[in-house]
Parts: sequence; C-alpha cells; structure tokens
Amino acid sequence: MRIAWENYTDPLERFNFLRYLNNSLIVTTAATLVTLLINSMAAYALSIYEFRGRNAIMLFIIGTLMIPITVILVPAYLVVTELGMVNSLWGVILPGAATPTGVFLLRQYMITIPRDVIEAARMDKASEWAIYWRVVMPLAMPAIAVLAIFSIMWRWNDFLWPLIVLNRSEVYTLQVGLNAF
Repeated sequence: MRIAWENYTDPLERFNFLRYLNNSLIVTTAATLVTLLINSMAAYALSIYEFRGRNAIMLFIIGTLMIPITVILVPAYLVVTELGMVNSLWGVILPGAATPTGVFLLRQYMITIPRDVIEAARMDKASEWAIYWRVVMPLAMPAIAVLAIFSIMWRWNDFLWPLIVLNRSEVYTLQVGLNAF
C-alpha cells in the first residue's frame, strides 16, 4: 500500500485553485458591501419617509420573494450580456445586489428606531445623508450584521449564477472551479 501523492499534486497543477479562491473572496466581499449599502438605503427610505405608495412598494418587494430564481435567470443573463459583464466578476456581483430579504429585514428593524432620535437630528440641522449614516446606521448595526452574515453565506455558496455568467477559467469562483475539477 502506498500513498498516491499524484491525486493531490495533479489537480493543483491543472487547476489554479488559489485564483479561484481569490475570485470567490473578491465576489463575496464586494457583493456583501454593495448589498449592505443598497439594501440599507432602500430600507431607510421605506421606513423613515412617509410617502404615497410606500406600502405598495413593500408589498411588491415581499411579492418578489415568491418568484423562484430560475424564472429570472434568462432575463438577468440578457441584461448582463447587454452590459458587457459576461466573464467578469462584476457580472456575478451586481445582479444580486438588491435583495428583497435584505430590504425587508432592515426595514422592519429600522421601523423600531424612535422617531424622536431622527427628529432631534433634523432639528440639529443634520442632512438626510448624515441622519442615515451617523444616526440610523449605527442603531441598525445588529440587523446589518445579520444581513452581512446572510449575504456572505449566499455569495460564497452561490454556484448557479457564476456557472452561467463565467466561461473563462481565469474568472471562475471556487465553486465553479471545483465543478470543473
């Protein structure tokens, strides 16, 4: 009985797993940051501002949770193709940036922030951006941490979308690279 070292060395020579790991880290990090920014801004608008149609927008967002991902794969791929992002990590990062789950989660948490705190910031002549960034975001950190964990898990484990968008081995994520292996 001998140890078959070639079973370990051959795949490492044939496949660039370190590049795949690096691509996965880039996609996961960038997508999580973009997701947190976009979802928190949408949740801020839907929780703090009073405007006509706010509840309809929330119903639409919640309704999109019922649409399976397979239904939107072809239209999303066509958009990514038109924007020239096929075989690009941005083609994997940007399409899933605004998640209905994230907007719903953050909105529900931001609704619990007392209005008095926001009104006090407005009386102190804080801009809306300052209220969002310096008042609401620090108070919403527990929900943002939960969404960050969800986003990291979603993006790290994502296989189908990178498989569809990435065709060149130089831009494979680790999951697609393992599939090629």
